Amino acid sequence: MPNRPQIGIIMGSDSDLPIMRKAVDVCREFDIPFELKILSAHRTPDQHSEWARTAASRGIKVIIAAAGMAAHLPGVTAAQTILPVIGVPMKGKSLEGNDALYSIVQMPPGIPVATVSIDGAKNAALLAVQIIATSDEPLKEKLYRYKKDMAEASLKKNENLEY
Repeated sequence: MPNRPQIGIIMGSDSDLPIMRKAVDVCREFDIPFELKILSAHRTPDQHSEWARTAASRGIKVIIAAAGMAAHLPGVTAAQTILPVIGVPMKGKSLEGNDALYSIVQMPPGIPVATVSIDGAKNAALLAVQIIATSDEPLKEKLYRYKKDMAEASLKKNENLEY
């Protein structure tokens, strides 16, 4: 099934959606089907658990989980699946997201969670694309083009330098 989601994007609250839209944009740019869900490790533990445990059987290859404050969602997700999980620490009100960052990167041995920067949803999605591309030649070619275009755009900025 070509339209089966390959990337699962989850967040504990819709307040994370403005940042997580950047991950959605990357999925769309690379034409990768995705699921986008609000599933809280604390408020909807049963639904989250079912979703995480069945993700692989639905075709999901990588999960991106956003979390702020207690930041349990990525770790709880990783504990329930063999799929790679990428945590996105969300910037909070009191500790600027450092609490979430530390919580996500300090996983116990045996429950790895890859972690990107605070509010780093775009990089999380690009990492997910790179993981999937290891076994998808057309996607690999899109990534090569993406990086080439990015380099060219960066070099082109030299034309506008004034000093």
